[in-house]
Amino acid sequence: MSRYIQLASLFRQRIETGEWKVGAKIPTVKELAEQCGVATMTIRQALDIIEDEGLIERYRAKGTFVVERPSRDLWCEVKTDWSGLLIARDNALIEILCDERGTSLPHRESAIGTPAPTYRHLRRRHSRAGTAFLLGDVYVDERLCPLIPDDAYTRLTAMRLAHELPGHTVEDAVQIVTIGSADLETASQLNVSIGDPVAKVQRIAVDQHGDIILLANGIYRGDMMKIEVKLR
Repeated sequence: MSRYIQLASLFRQRIETGEWKVGAKIPTVKELAEQCGVATMTIRQALDIIEDEGLIERYRAKGTFVVERPSRDLWCEVKTDWSGLLIARDNALIEILCDERGTSLPHRESAIGTPAPTYRHLRRRHSRAGTAFLLGDVYVDERLCPLIPDDAYTRLTAMRLAHELPGHTVEDAVQIVTIGSADLETASQLNVSIGDPVAKVQRIAVDQHGDIILLANGIYRGDMMKIEVKLR
């Protein structure tokens, strides 16, 4: 990962935590270069990124000032109950980025179910108000694809696709959540910096015959999601 991208994430974090307060002047390029042990050009590149995000403004002969904190609009909630997983996000747009046939099931975090011979793999990007919040890979048992209308892939959540399969009942299902960081492709698709936190969610649905009819791997932007679990 480029050093200036790492520094942009560091500076963004300083603003978010209040170390660099809104309205305050931040250290000079020279001072930041000495603090971080990099060239001044690297600092300028990092500052360019957060300036483009509207977090800072530069004034000739005055310096650079914080004008806004990063958005923390946590409107993307990862549901933990079955009924919640069937509900699509309000006003969400689902784009199909790729559609492959005859693929194998990817690595799964749970041993439940028996894999089908082949799967249809769709990569989908979910966005709302022009902001992408979820990059998902959905694997559907290829034998069942004729039962799913093509437009369903741009309307329904992954678990809803499994739930609405005629003649099949979801008898077992799991959801596994892990925390990771954005790689180059994820950063590009979700418009975040490489290394930014993401939540990785795998969901597996097994039908009454014990077959894995659907597996979905989702990557959520860490700055736009939350997980809430009802304990009682």
